[in-house]
Amino acid sequence: MGERMKKSWRSDRLSQLGSSIFAEVAEWRKQAASNGRDIINLGIGSPDKPPTEAVRKALSEAALRTDAYSYPGTHGSAAFRGQAAAWMDYRFGVKLDPDHELVSLMGSQDGLSHLAMSLCNPGDVVIVPNPGYPIYTAALALAGVEPYLLPLKEENQFLPDLDSVPDDVWQRAKFILLNYPGNPVSAVVDLAFFERLLAKAKEYGVLVVHDAAYSEMAFDGHEPPSILVVPGALEGAVEFHSLSKSFNMAGCRIGFLAGNREAVGALRELKENIDYGVFGAVQEAGVIALQEAMSASAPPKAGVLYEKRRDSFIEALAAAGWIVEKPKATMFIWAKLPKRSSGEAWTSRAFAQELLAQTGVVVIPGEAFGSEGEGFVRIALVEDEARLLVAARRIGEFLGC
Repeated sequence: MGERMKKSWRSDRLSQLGSSIFAEVAEWRKQAASNGRDIINLGIGSPDKPPTEAVRKALSEAALRTDAYSYPGTHGSAAFRGQAAAWMDYRFGVKLDPDHELVSLMGSQDGLSHLAMSLCNPGDVVIVPNPGYPIYTAALALAGVEPYLLPLKEENQFLPDLDSVPDDVWQRAKFILLNYPGNPVSAVVDLAFFERLLAKAKEYGVLVVHDAAYSEMAFDGHEPPSILVVPGALEGAVEFHSLSKSFNMAGCRIGFLAGNREAVGALRELKENIDYGVFGAVQEAGVIALQEAMSASAPPKAGVLYEKRRDSFIEALAAAGWIVEKPKATMFIWAKLPKRSSGEAWTSRAFAQELLAQTGVVVIPGEAFGSEGEGFVRIALVEDEARLLVAARRIGEFLGC
């Protein structure tokens, strides 16, 4: 027999799905652990606290029912959609039709990864932030869509210069995607920014997609607005919300997209062909979480915990010799790299790798989030205060302070 033809069973587009840094950091972590390091993982933004007792009870009781295991339906249960719409009204004053302007998701990443497939054709352009959450560009690669990377720079408070986007890009773009409060950049915006953004996008018929996964994790009295509260926003915008971080339900995988009914309907139509929706018991737990947030005895917002951690950790870092700007929201610190003791500059990859090898503290190199992330690292406040103080002490020793 002749030699068998060799074919690759790996798609070329897998290499476009995002930075390999996350896989590299996982390997660095394994190596450090094998060398006896006590690992303090401040890399992945997964909440370390559970949902409230009422949410856990609702989930467990629903999961025990014998009628809980049929297909839940792609649109999401009427109860969850209705409660999500009620919460949007309560929290932001946004009134939505839960049957046409809201669709449930298996976490906001489910929607983010599929939105371009439902709205765009191959060769279309989408404007995304740089640095930005990796799924933003990965989703475009899956859809065969061309990204236009919009720089978020420190000198602009990590806000985009909308007027810097060339006219031909605006004309070709299907949507622009932004994220405030942001990940990895913990920046915030006011309603005036959303008004300018919507006006600019409307000029060119571009949909605005806002990822608001961290809306309940703001500090110092700031209350992040919804873009949908701007008059006329439902004509040209959609917004993602997630229960993962706000309600400590990351493993449950539940969120929703709200806003323009054509765009919401397109995503719903795509999902009708690829999945059967969120497990019903999880949706019931989500209803309870949203109801609790609207009650007179509502538990503290997630931001209360992370603000306290932020203050303790950044003060400890300063005492250790690394001055880092305090974020105004999210569970992340976007930290500008210090100088080496020699005075030379670190790369974000070298800093994260050496820090982990020598101290066991895991942070994510800024380059994992795009070229504009070089010179920074992302630090997740996902350990209790005592462990964060240990991490700060180790970092100080690493820096030779």
